[in-house]
Amino acid sequence: MKLKPFLTSFTEAGCDEAGRGCLAGPVVAAAVILPKGYKNLKLDDSKKISEKNRNELRIDIEKNAIAIGIGIVEERKIEKINILQASLFAMHLAIKNLAVKPSHLAIDGNKFNPYPKIDHTCIIKGDGKYMNIAAASIIAKTKRDEIMKKLSISFPEYLWNQNKGYPTKKHKNAIYEFGITKHHRKSFKLT
Repeated sequence: MKLKPFLTSFTEAGCDEAGRGCLAGPVVAAAVILPKGYKNLKLDDSKKISEKNRNELRIDIEKNAIAIGIGIVEERKIEKINILQASLFAMHLAIKNLAVKPSHLAIDGNKFNPYPKIDHTCIIKGDGKYMNIAAASIIAKTKRDEIMKKLSISFPEYLWNQNKGYPTKKHKNAIYEFGITKHHRKSFKLT
């Protein structure tokens, strides 16, 4: 499916997050401002793309984007404020970390806490509709996968290099066998 370029102006940032449904690891958000005329026919919602293609797209997005911001919220903060608020806070961090201030925010999903002095529009399944949200989806997912692969080196029994902290059967079995780590979200149903 061909994605639409922008919702409003070319200084619009697309925003998305990754890791909301995981049992372990941080939630990571990205905000991406793409240049006018940017095209990549492979670009789509990160959940619909293979890991290899996501990594190739990340390189292309990083090379061509006007600005990219990343926001990371660790497990302890997720426990304090809940996963929804942590996801929205991560998006705010990503927007704050943009080198260029956008004139508008295109947010994936149906919830967002307004960002000071920047209008926003929430788009359900926006990562499959607009290029800048899809680009944010790719950046957030690949950054989070990178973090989970690094954490997996110290905790190989949980197979985070494969499951990235999602609640797979092997991950749940490892929790049952070895217990939880400091990277697990204790307020989630872990087994």
